[in-house]
Amino acid sequence: MYDNRAVCDNCPPMKPAVLVTKRIFPEAIAYLKERAEVDYAETDDGMPAEELSRRIRGKQAVVSQLTDKFSADVLATLDGVKVIANVAVGFDNIDVPAATRHGILVTHTPDVLTDTTADLAFALLLAAARRVVEGHHYVHSGQWTKWRVDLLVGQDVHHRTLGIFGMGRIGQAVARRASGFSMRILYHDTRRAPEALERELGMELVSAERLLRESDFVSLHVPLMPETRHLIGAAQLRMMKPTAILVNSSRGPVVDELALAEALRDRVIAGAGIDVFEHEPQVHPLLLQLENVALTPHIASASIDTRRKMSMMAAENAIAALEGRRPPNLLNPEVWDRRA
Repeated sequence: MYDNRAVCDNCPPMKPAVLVTKRIFPEAIAYLKERAEVDYAETDDGMPAEELSRRIRGKQAVVSQLTDKFSADVLATLDGVKVIANVAVGFDNIDVPAATRHGILVTHTPDVLTDTTADLAFALLLAAARRVVEGHHYVHSGQWTKWRVDLLVGQDVHHRTLGIFGMGRIGQAVARRASGFSMRILYHDTRRAPEALERELGMELVSAERLLRESDFVSLHVPLMPETRHLIGAAQLRMMKPTAILVNSSRGPVVDELALAEALRDRVIAGAGIDVFEHEPQVHPLLLQLENVALTPHIASASIDTRRKMSMMAAENAIAALEGRRPPNLLNPEVWDRRA
């Protein structure tokens, strides 16, 4: 536990100090303020690296978000910081090996967003397949003057083949939703899913190439790592069916955004549903010109309940570390083991 009683033998211990870099749900701030001194940046703007390094001085914990970039250089300046608690399941904004070298615990918020993210991924799949966004614009613009037998015809989802890259928690949740549509499920991962799950959902582990060639829909659920950056590029898009639809709710750089825009423009594939982008919040201008893509602003986990739970989980992770308890969602347990 953080303790400063040496300053005054008869004084109660001083509270540790926590920096919250961006706005989170108020329940989490109340929880932190009961247990720590809180420097709260109640804004959605985020902090540049210089301000982050300056404002973090004297703090023992940081509650961060995916827009906060903790590079090796920034981490080297975080003297006295015990824990970085990220309000996200992904952690590509943090150089975890560098944090480990500096003895800084890093946590994230898994599990609580699994079903919410899977819901949005499947919503994008359906929207792209059934041309929901195009239909919305068609009605709002006043173009709908009569019914036609081929008006905005799209792709069936039921009984089609879904290919999933990454069969972790979210990939499995998407597979379960697909089973409700009687879909055939192919998946590709470095590790095989439990056999019981394969039997239950009728899933088949296949090569990346076979998944791309046979799938009517391809959904991405991989973390952003060097080996998954541009996992889907021009070559992979050309392997897909011309009627296929790509869905990405993982991380933007998993897809080569320009290659995707060109493939959609040239009808190499039929459509896409995209929640994440290479250079957020910027979106490639060609992608914005296209009608055969459903776009959302990185909101896969954005339900009220889930974002509240994520905020609370990050706050609880931070306080656990400051109180000398092992944070429940620790990414680098070797740091904890060294302290034990």
